[in-house]
Amino acid sequence: MSNHSETWSNQNWKKLRKNLFRLQKRIYKAMQNGDNRKVRNLQRLVLKSRAARMLAVRQVTQLNSGKKTCGVDGIKSLNFEQRLDLAETLKEANNWEHQGLKEIKIPNKNGKIRTLKIPTIADRAWQCLVKYALEPAHEATFHARSYGFRPGRGTQDALLRIFNNLRSYCHGQNKRVIELDIEKCFDRINHTAIMSKIIAPQQIKTGLWRCLKAGVSPDFPEQGTPQGGVVSPLLANIALNGIEDIHTSVRYADDMVFFLKPNDNALEILEKVQQFLTERGMNVSGEKTKITRSIEGFDFLGWHFKVQENGKFRCTPSKDNYEKLRKKVKAIVNNSALATIAKAKKLGLIIRGWRNYHRYCKMDGSRFSLWYLSQDVFKRFKSDKNKGKNEATKLVNQAFPAVPYSENKFVMVKGTKSPYDGDLLDWSKRNSNLYDGQTAKTLKRQGYKCGQCGHYLDGKEKVHLHHIDGNHDNSKPKNLLAIHESCHDYIHMGKRS
Repeated sequence: MSNHSETWSNQNWKKLRKNLFRLQKRIYKAMQNGDNRKVRNLQRLVLKSRAARMLAVRQVTQLNSGKKTCGVDGIKSLNFEQRLDLAETLKEANNWEHQGLKEIKIPNKNGKIRTLKIPTIADRAWQCLVKYALEPAHEATFHARSYGFRPGRGTQDALLRIFNNLRSYCHGQNKRVIELDIEKCFDRINHTAIMSKIIAPQQIKTGLWRCLKAGVSPDFPEQGTPQGGVVSPLLANIALNGIEDIHTSVRYADDMVFFLKPNDNALEILEKVQQFLTERGMNVSGEKTKITRSIEGFDFLGWHFKVQENGKFRCTPSKDNYEKLRKKVKAIVNNSALATIAKAKKLGLIIRGWRNYHRYCKMDGSRFSLWYLSQDVFKRFKSDKNKGKNEATKLVNQAFPAVPYSENKFVMVKGTKSPYDGDLLDWSKRNSNLYDGQTAKTLKRQGYKCGQCGHYLDGKEKVHLHHIDGNHDNSKPKNLLAIHESCHDYIHMGKRS
């Protein structure tokens, strides 16, 4: 086992990344030039590439958030030997046979049940490999106002797009908004329609067809892409690409808002949307789709957007988003199994993440500055018989780390730009804006490169802050490295062995 461990950890991951990215960049440029034949030939090379196979296995077994989720075969994780074997098995990617999907029922906040369909680890690795081939080709065709599940783009870009449409300069106070909800989007995508839009050689299409058929509902045998699959968000983006052209809008995966001027006909726009969706097997949800005046406000992606009557645009965390945070804080503080110091550390991670997500909103005021919440936590910490007022104050400061906010100051991605254009330094700088404090400073000091492997930190992996001497209380600049999540794993893997 130790030999396999060394073989895995000693892989030249930097070189593998470069080899794969070089192919993906060529696919992207060929697609921009309209050379579909070259695109398909390069996609075949990706499937054969050892770099792509190794990185696909690593992604699903080591980096993905659901890496410990088992499929129908019951396998939750792979040891190093099994990972290497799977990379070899993926050589047969052209003739891949999908196993069934494990169904997991998840209750929605509206009381209904959503079903996640989880492929096996091997099938997830195959999907990841195929995604490496598909994504750069379709990135060259995707709409500029689409931001969900795309490399180099995120919710902050969508926020700025909404700001640019509703700000006072654009007379946002006079506009209305269609909050579009697509009824069971992932479950209703028509297989034939999606296959006709996929840019890929036939062997990839055949594999994807089998992938789609592995997760069908008996009631809808020709529809659906399984939620829980690695490639499913990309397939949904392919299916919905072009809906943005119907009217001025912002789309994040299957969540979408349209902006209406006073003379725009909302029903006419919705009819066009319905026609677009019908061709792909989907429908507008009449129950959840709403037309709202901008001065009344609407929720989108965890934020509440509203234009005041004086034309001032405001974005704050939504009520639901704040309540989720409050419940998380309450659960940790009331957890009697945790020591007060442990509670402060757990809270610090959650609060920093929440504040980072909302750092481009209006975050002053006692509620969103979390003043009331921090005071409640202070009282609980102070009631600990071993903690005095001063120590409780220090722990609260640790539990509620300050994150500076700058309302509507995020730099939105330009047009249809994509990380596959090869400007890695620019994309690494953009990615650094998602971090604050020591992480952001360390990234800048390192030239936006990983302190371990030297590769640009382009957002495809999380950035971890590594303490060189192992002492997490020593946060001097010389003791800190901003590195890839995977590089962090390998550092500590070496220490354990």
